[in-house]
Amino acid sequence: MFKKYLLLLFLFCHVSCYAQYITVCSWNLKDFGRSKSEETIKVMATTLKTFDLIALQEVVPGPAGPQAVARLVDQLNRTGQAWSYTVSMPTSGTAYSSERYAFIWKTKKLKIIGDAWLDKKYAATIDREPFLARFKVQKSVFTLVNYHAIPKAKQPETEIKYLKFFPNLYPQDNLVFCGDFNLPQSHSVFNPLKKMGFESALVAQKTSLRQVCIENDCLASEFDNFYFNSKYVKLQSAGILHFYKAFETLKLARKVSDHVPVYFNFILAPRQ
Repeated sequence: MFKKYLLLLFLFCHVSCYAQYITVCSWNLKDFGRSKSEETIKVMATTLKTFDLIALQEVVPGPAGPQAVARLVDQLNRTGQAWSYTVSMPTSGTAYSSERYAFIWKTKKLKIIGDAWLDKKYAATIDREPFLARFKVQKSVFTLVNYHAIPKAKQPETEIKYLKFFPNLYPQDNLVFCGDFNLPQSHSVFNPLKKMGFESALVAQKTSLRQVCIENDCLASEFDNFYFNSKYVKLQSAGILHFYKAFETLKLARKVSDHVPVYFNFILAPRQ
């Protein structure tokens, strides 16, 4: 019993005493800010409330986008924890493709360092340039790179290939890429990042919703993911949330989103 107690104490200190354990969720919320009812916002808050940090894609570029994020944060604050958020300016793509990103985080767990920013170096070559923010948990800092690639029909690999330059562009940052890449992690465009030590949190996991379930299979494509440097970030668990199962029909669920939330639980290792 004493040995078991010591083991439990060690595990508790490993995760809690050093408290660099972080839970992050990424969710593509289709046209967020357009036709989202108050009931839908409540469903989102219930789905997301257990995470420390949330990255959103497809926030609409007009004023309704930030307003919708504010409504979601208000609902999250009603769940018993204090949250803060930041919303990007519209990305530099065409009027059809431009959108905003958002970060939402628990203030008790995380502190944002400085202001979040849209990367401008590749704004001319990436339609929806990534949105970055540095977050501090205790004494460790990591940088979340929130990204939504162009649709698969437009060859997102022609944009994703530029992500391999981000580790050199931000050499002091512990980068974690997240979002909707519109490509599976097995695509060769991710090989340069993998050669640098980056891994995908999810493997062979579909994350977008079908129009209609086929024999109880409601998932379509392997698009959403996290990519992290395994030297500095230790994967604990990762997966998806089947939020659509709470709805009577897939059609109703798709009013919330045509993607499922993906999550990534990890521990930060100190950088040398």
